[in-house]
Amino acid sequence: MTEVLLERAEAVREEFRRVFGEAADGVWAAPGRVNLIGEHTDYNDGFVLPFALPQATLVAARRRADGLVRAHSLFTGETVEFALEELRPGGVDGWAAYVAAMCWSLRTAGQAGLLAEDVDVAGVDLLIESDVPHGAGLSSSAALECSVGLAVADLTGAAVRPLEMARLAQRAENDYVGMPCGLMDQMISMLGQAGHAVLFDTRSLRPTLVPLAPDGDAEVLVIDTRAPHRLVDGEYAARRRQCEEAARVLGVESLRVLSDTEADVAEILTPVEDEVLRRRARHVITENRRVIETVDLLRAGDLAGVGDRMRASHLSLRDDYEVTVEEIDVAFEAVSAQGVHGARITGGGFGGCVIALAPVGLHERVRAAVREAFAAAGFTEPEVFRAPPAAGARRVV
Repeated sequence: MTEVLLERAEAVREEFRRVFGEAADGVWAAPGRVNLIGEHTDYNDGFVLPFALPQATLVAARRRADGLVRAHSLFTGETVEFALEELRPGGVDGWAAYVAAMCWSLRTAGQAGLLAEDVDVAGVDLLIESDVPHGAGLSSSAALECSVGLAVADLTGAAVRPLEMARLAQRAENDYVGMPCGLMDQMISMLGQAGHAVLFDTRSLRPTLVPLAPDGDAEVLVIDTRAPHRLVDGEYAARRRQCEEAARVLGVESLRVLSDTEADVAEILTPVEDEVLRRRARHVITENRRVIETVDLLRAGDLAGVGDRMRASHLSLRDDYEVTVEEIDVAFEAVSAQGVHGARITGGGFGGCVIALAPVGLHERVRAAVREAFAAAGFTEPEVFRAPPAAGARRVV
């Protein structure tokens, strides 16, 4: 556990006492994430290869016995209060919806078949602080869900395994918030390990640790374009529906089934007459294959080969899946010209971030190139930072 995280936890405990007038029972943390490769595959039963970020959401919490939740956000300065007995999907909005969603998901976990029984949440005070960039496609929502879920479960005395918590958080986002996301973000927030990415098979729910640049000769850089990350305007849900329709036309349960074959993709897609559906399916099938190839290349130390797959992933997301925006494409081109192994958009798209796998020592050069390109295009100055793989959710103090 880093010194910085411990210092943040102590500061959060002090803020909790200031806001609520009493000491917190503990502080919990859950990280954001970046996805090295495997985009829009998780809701198609496919493969993903994310890792946890050092940036995390911290939650200081204290148990209550009156059935109320009081949540204070240091990000907004707002305190929201609601009664557990009155929780219904859609009943709380804004940032507090994710807090309410996790309490609701835990309290109904047995009914949903995700745990042996419902979690008896009696009430809780929560103070939330985060340095995960908001709206950047780095899973700030999953970090909030998992940190709150872990805090509430621990205070309740409920034994919830990491993957179970991830599934409860996914249910919270799907069924309470109304965002039809896959399981990747919550999974890596709970299961991340320092120095590793996690190959996750979303069909079997099997995670496999994959060392990421173990020899220290490369690092991942994140370029936050500051382009608003817009997933709630229907485009994300539309992509999911298109994939489901393509699978129906092809007579398979999910597009993952077709990714597992060695057949030519153009031949596989012959029955799909609709051009949009064909392009969506082509991305998912080829992206799944790129994930498996990337894992093999990482294990072999072939970073140039990994970079080739990253570039191919970006082009597929730009042309076949159509989820990039101008800021993303400008960042991708600027970064790609700086001698990196590879670069690509990361996250659901429609804004957000580009990542680059780069030789150590290129950080400042990449930063300068992207800032120059953005200034020339009249965009807001981007942020560029290193992203070493970090640990997943845990109790800090």
